[in-house]
This record gives sequence, C-alpha cells and structure tokens, in this order.
Amino acid sequence: VLSGCGVYDGTEIHEASAVLVHLSRGGAEVHMYAPDVPQMHVIDHSKGQPAEAESRNVLVESARIARGKIASLAKLTTADHDAVIFPGGFGAAKNLSTFAVDGKDCKVNGEVERVLKDFHKAGKPIGLCCISPVLAAKVLSGAEVTVGHEEEEGGKWPYAGTAGAIKELGAKHCVKEVTISFPAHVDTKNKVVTTPAFMCETALHHIFDGIGAMVKNVLKLTGK
Repeated sequence: VLSGCGVYDGTEIHEASAVLVHLSRGGAEVHMYAPDVPQMHVIDHSKGQPAEAESRNVLVESARIARGKIASLAKLTTADHDAVIFPGGFGAAKNLSTFAVDGKDCKVNGEVERVLKDFHKAGKPIGLCCISPVLAAKVLSGAEVTVGHEEEEGGKWPYAGTAGAIKELGAKHCVKEVTISFPAHVDTKNKVVTTPAFMCETALHHIFDGIGAMVKNVLKLTGK
C-alpha cells in the first residue's frame, strides 16, 4: 500500500523498491494499491519546502512507483491476498493518516483502517516499516511495533520521539536496531512485523537488509 511518491510527501521510494525486490525474491505475487485522495500537500524535494498552490493525487503519484500497475485502495480485499505491507515515508503520516499534524490524536484514512482491521481479523500478516507502524499502533489496540530507538542519540535517530507517541496510542514500542542482526520486530500474536528503516540515519544497504528481514517474516507468517 503506497502513499504517494517521495519521502517528504509520499512513499519513501527506496523503501518501496526494497519491499518489492524482497517480495520478488521470496516468490510473492504483488498487487499495489493507494488511496484515491489528494495529498496533504506537495513538497519540493530539492528545497524541502511546500510547493504553494500545487496539488497532487496520492493514487496518481503512487503509480509512478508501481510503473502504472496500481489500483485504488478501495478495491483491496483481504480474501484475495495473503498479507499486506506498508512502506514508510511521510505520506504514511500525512496521506494515510494525520499523524504528522495531530500525533497521538491522529485519524487514519478510512480505507487504510478498513484494510488493517480486515487483515488483522482474518489472521493475515501485516508488515510496516519506518513511520508506518504508527498506523497499526492507532488502529490495532495493544499491537507491538518498532520505529527503532527511543532517544535521538546525537541525530542517529532523528525521529525517536515517534516511539513516545506510539506508547500514547496504546501500543507497545520495542527498541530495535536497523541493521541485519536485529532489524525487525515480530508481534506473533497480532501478526504485525515492523522494522525501523529510514527512522535511522545509516547506510542504505542496512535499510535494504532490514526491510528484507521484515518481508521474510511476513512471508513466513503466511504459512505458504
């Protein structure tokens, strides 16, 4: 499930690509979806500032990553899939929810909430990385997730404050590294698998490997 195209206002492209590579390597058949809604705003990524008076659609932008093969999130049905994965990027906190603005008081997009609840009720695994675990923390009561560390540690974990918000949402936060040795947390009860990814300032290959561990555990939980 994508949230646009670009780290500051949509899906983090490297994370989405890593998820797709690891799913391909795992032999999974992949279908991509995004909500057909306007973005919260558009960011000029060369300046890191909002592009005033410009608007974009989340589904249309997500189609860039999907190479055009994408459908509206409203068409995603649990019965047709074994698992669901949400890459990160600020789009998860801006377009899939209002977390970027409202924090613990955020609202989750109706279709996103439906998908999370339906997969959870069906006992099918849910994978999330980077900032997207806040979606599960908000929607799935008592879920265990990780966004990495709970202290900034000199800038290595610049978004560490997210862990506190996750606790305020009623979820359990588990401290995890981004590296391959301990890169993913598996909540076996809720079948929720999370990994920090770009919540950490580190080398790209560590992000890639950590996402690989998340995907591997999601596929394992499908039992196929």
